[in-house]
Amino acid sequence: MPGIVDGKVAIVTGAGRGIGRGVALLMAKEGARVVVCDIGASLEGEGADSTPAHAVVDEIKKAGGDAISSTLSISEPANAERIVKSALDAFGRVDILVNNAGILRDRIFHRMSWSDWSDVITVHLHGSFAMSRACATHFREQNSGSYVHMTSTSGLVGNFGQANYSAAKMGIVGLSRGIALDMARFNVRSNCVAPFAWTRMVQSIPSETEEEKARIARASQVTPEKVAPLVVYLASEAASGITGQILGARNNEIYLFNQNRPIRTLQRSDGWTPEKLAEQLKPAFATSFTPLERSGDVFSWDPV
Repeated sequence: MPGIVDGKVAIVTGAGRGIGRGVALLMAKEGARVVVCDIGASLEGEGADSTPAHAVVDEIKKAGGDAISSTLSISEPANAERIVKSALDAFGRVDILVNNAGILRDRIFHRMSWSDWSDVITVHLHGSFAMSRACATHFREQNSGSYVHMTSTSGLVGNFGQANYSAAKMGIVGLSRGIALDMARFNVRSNCVAPFAWTRMVQSIPSETEEEKARIARASQVTPEKVAPLVVYLASEAASGITGQILGARNNEIYLFNQNRPIRTLQRSDGWTPEKLAEQLKPAFATSFTPLERSGDVFSWDPV
């Protein structure tokens, strides 16, 4: 029986380890030919090692699938075109892009350096743009294509020491939405997934209190492979009509996230002054303010 992405060609960035590896393996199992992209850098983006990408390609081939590797860095815009060209040269087309690659430079904000900020933005947000743009012309010409971008509840909800990562992941939400709106006329879809999984990124989050240690212990039960089915589904034609959305996967749970819309209004026919706002805004809006929460506060129950 054909897989759900049978005959498709998928590019998966950050596919040498963790969630990306799980996605690449399931893409291949479900019939896609896969470009496994990974430079093999450390969690903070340092160094390079071709071993992880080649190992995933070997694993796919041993299981009867078809894959090639790329160890080009998506932080260099010209490399995105080269990666897409490698897919076209090897497989003749490209149908799916999974923007998964990323790094972390967790720092409390008053100690965050410019390089901590810019390097994270470059890999996550600029890299996602470059890869998406490189695929866009081909998607438009063939009148089909699917983007799946990885966001995070660190951006959607919040987390300590991750202003750079949170900003990048919220930027990806805006990028995905813009792509969805611009490319719907070409039958191209774009969605975000907020994954929960025990990966290098989660393992790096500091845990000091007993409560935080317990939360990390629970998180260790959620494997990267649990995220892959949602990503592969969204990339497939079975998800036709789903675009511009933000979904999440946590163990056996699937979430649909809301998106920013006005929730309260306040108006005066004679207009506003700072003094009038001081008198009326807080009493009118306070019960609807979004609490200053972290991801763990919102997802407070054990993974199902």
